[in-house]
Amino acid sequence: MSLGDEHGYESSRTGDDGAYGGYAGTGQTRTRLPEGDAPYGGAPRRPRSSSRSLVTIVGVVVLLIAAIAFANRGGGDTDTGSGDAKTETAPTAASGERPVTTKAGGIPSGFAHDQQGAESAAANYSVVLVSADILKPVRRSEIVQQVFVAEKVADLEDSLNKAYDASFLADVGLDENGNAPSGSTYVSRTMPVGTKATSYSDSTATVEVWCTGVFGTASEDTTSPVTSDWFTMTLKLRWTDDDWKVESFAQKEGPAPVNGDNKVSTADEISKAVEEYGGFTYAR
Repeated sequence: MSLGDEHGYESSRTGDDGAYGGYAGTGQTRTRLPEGDAPYGGAPRRPRSSSRSLVTIVGVVVLLIAAIAFANRGGGDTDTGSGDAKTETAPTAASGERPVTTKAGGIPSGFAHDQQGAESAAANYSVVLVSADILKPVRRSEIVQQVFVAEKVADLEDSLNKAYDASFLADVGLDENGNAPSGSTYVSRTMPVGTKATSYSDSTATVEVWCTGVFGTASEDTTSPVTSDWFTMTLKLRWTDDDWKVESFAQKEGPAPVNGDNKVSTADEISKAVEEYGGFTYAR
């Protein structure tokens, strides 16, 4: 799902400049705010009940991508400045530093004012920006206010509200509050695999987060089954109010491994897994 070039979103799956980023269920739709690509991916092992189902899935993805591109209109990417020092990239490794223990609105906060803190912030923000909560009006407002720098909040919140209106939500099988029908579970969960700071200074940082995730609707008669996806989010961060906040972000597909031969689980198993297994707070 692409929020738009202005907010740093970009979609490589379709060649469009969208980036919902993530929006779960949205153009990446997974719920991925970041990219404007299909959020559910095109894994050969994805269950397909019929060609009609495939057409429906493609249609939903297109809608999501369009919504994110629309939402992204209006903002402007903020230049991090030429003073940022380039950093050597290295595999993400445990540093021994304790992860953050505080949360604001359910979102990890209080990251360290250093490169590792910026990478941890980017990983945790990737999770929330490509979550099912982004499709829920009330929760979306809380997320935007918590994650983004203050001057970006009003415009981004307005754009997202227009993009994810009642009509859009209905197209992806959700009600006006972003909830799935009774007996169904809308899934959009992102898991960072690694982080890489491509630039860092005391005031700004650009971090790439390699992610995998599961997206779709878990129900017996869904036309958008839960599938996996691989993508990379790039977040531009700024140190403000004693924490790292997002100025803009973009998403692109991959790197993706060869699909495995895992047995496909039932909708009930997926729903129970989402309910019973909680998420993590990610630390560098």
